[in-house]
Amino acid sequence: MSETNTALTMNSLLEMVQKWSQSFGFQQLGVSDVKLAETENKLKTWLDAGFHGEMDYMERHGTKRTRPEELVPGTIRVITVRMDYWPELAAEPWSVLNNDQQGFISRYALGRDYHKLMRKRLLALASKIKQEVSETGFRVFCDSAPVMEKSLAEKSGLGWVGKHSNILNREHGSYFFLGEIYTDLPLPVTSSTSEHCGSCEACIDICPTQAIVAPYQVDARRCISYLTIELRGSIPVEFRSMIGNRIYGCDDCQLICPWNKFAQATEEADYLPRHGLDAPQLIDLFAWTENDFLSKLEGSPIRRIGYECWLRNIAVALGNAKGSHEIILALTSRLNGTSELVREHVKWALKQHGHASHL
Repeated sequence: MSETNTALTMNSLLEMVQKWSQSFGFQQLGVSDVKLAETENKLKTWLDAGFHGEMDYMERHGTKRTRPEELVPGTIRVITVRMDYWPELAAEPWSVLNNDQQGFISRYALGRDYHKLMRKRLLALASKIKQEVSETGFRVFCDSAPVMEKSLAEKSGLGWVGKHSNILNREHGSYFFLGEIYTDLPLPVTSSTSEHCGSCEACIDICPTQAIVAPYQVDARRCISYLTIELRGSIPVEFRSMIGNRIYGCDDCQLICPWNKFAQATEEADYLPRHGLDAPQLIDLFAWTENDFLSKLEGSPIRRIGYECWLRNIAVALGNAKGSHEIILALTSRLNGTSELVREHVKWALKQHGHASHL
């Protein structure tokens, strides 16, 4: 087959793959090459600055993260897909953030864990491609390996990296998940898009802990998502009052972003809120037993932080809430029978309410 015919065949295949991806629930699909030299340099600078905190996995795999062909030999293209998750029917985010008796959970985590759903759909799409081109090789990813998903998404034209470091799309904002298929198919690459943040720095200004230390640079050690999800030890005292009522993640930089007025509501029922997690009462959550935590959050991404960190986060939020007899009772009930990590944060919360005498 001539090179011209091969190109026509690959162009036609890409068109089919894009159509198939929509039938599997993805809203967009792009293709990039595997050249990430600029990304590799930026990652090294970020790691050298220590901005990854205790996320050792960010440097554990060496260049496999920025050189896809080293992670999966033979890879010459990366197919990246986007799936919207915005739960339009959930409680209005700012109303929850402004109610210190409630706990705020990042909107992506209100329903079922996206990893399993995305991976299942990606495997189905990859299998469909393999039916068409039997000799192809592939491997799918969704936060499951050292993959520079944002850089790959940007290269493939799904959006641009905003100043908050998330991918932004002019028609869909930033409320979407990303997934990848590493392949040896010589598909044509799709065009990247230009950056459209301009002079806007709303995300930088609103960050409660000023974790966006410069445009496009996030110090994870200051980020509330890191502090409430990735960090397994004690939350630094200097950040506790800044966390407010955010008990799992933080969406402020996305909520304030002008481009998210174009965000599309999810079509996936699995991403809709469960157990009232879109506007939960802190005291109610703090009363959950470990069995409650495990059963009610079965299939939820929240479950991976574990019960201890769950109580730690809620204790901080209760310390930041307007005091009441019920809050003091809830906090004092956790002074016994819990881990030292939880007790430390409970004691801090009680001090916030002037109840050092209980300690």
